[in-house]
Amino acid sequence: MISRGVAYMIASAGAFSAMSALVKLTCDGLPVGEIVLARGVVTLALSWLAVRKLAAPWGLDRRRLAQRGLLGFCGLTCYYIALSRLPLAEATTLHFTTPLLTAVLAWRLLGERLRWPGIVALLLGFAGVLTISQPAALLRASGLDGLGVSVALVGAGFSALAYVSVRRLTAREDPRVIVFYFPLIATPLALPWALWDFVVPDLSQLAALLGIGVTTQLGQLWLTRGLALERAGTATAVGYVQVAFAMSWGLLLFEEPLVTTTVAGVTMIGLSLLAIALSRQASAAPP
Repeated sequence: MISRGVAYMIASAGAFSAMSALVKLTCDGLPVGEIVLARGVVTLALSWLAVRKLAAPWGLDRRRLAQRGLLGFCGLTCYYIALSRLPLAEATTLHFTTPLLTAVLAWRLLGERLRWPGIVALLLGFAGVLTISQPAALLRASGLDGLGVSVALVGAGFSALAYVSVRRLTAREDPRVIVFYFPLIATPLALPWALWDFVVPDLSQLAALLGIGVTTQLGQLWLTRGLALERAGTATAVGYVQVAFAMSWGLLLFEEPLVTTTVAGVTMIGLSLLAIALSRQASAAPP
């Protein structure tokens, strides 16, 4: 039986996978800065509706909340740029160094112990991602954009720092307030970038931009709730399931074939989730 925190993380992975697919579809016709701004505007409006009736809608530790917003903006923006410059599999693989980085940072900064089942889950999940994407084979076949790779890795570092800051903030702050600060910081930062190379979107692009904002909002909210209930390293390891969701989007939208390595990789990701569930049961069992 999966825990509530793990269920939130799985739901978050589903929302973020839908967001990634929409970004990949949209970035061919719209600049990345415009996509980032549209996402910020939509999520800012949704977040304000969620926090405006709270007793402390602006939060208690505003400095750290703003810091979390800035880290999240940098991490997700780098991921969007990587999606625009790299194949989906490459961008996903590089982005999913985040759980490994988060586990190390949570150990160093928060003192969270990572037990052996959690370590096995991290390694199995990452092995599954590598099996699916086969970065070495793609590198030999077509070569990688060096800037895209660098940006993706930098973004993974920012995302890991953001997850650790969310884990720290959930001790005092309402999850809706933490989510609110993401677009509150991101929207003004994205505005000059978007105006620099603005393209008027058509109706289908507007619908996609709205979908990016909504799926980002849901993903951030469920991610924050999951991090409130699970250790940061364990919780972000569940995010590997996003790759399995991405395979479904690849079949539906990009006509990507389902191959043996994909099945093997998804199986590894499933085993990583099983390791997390066993870890939860072991920690909950009475001595």
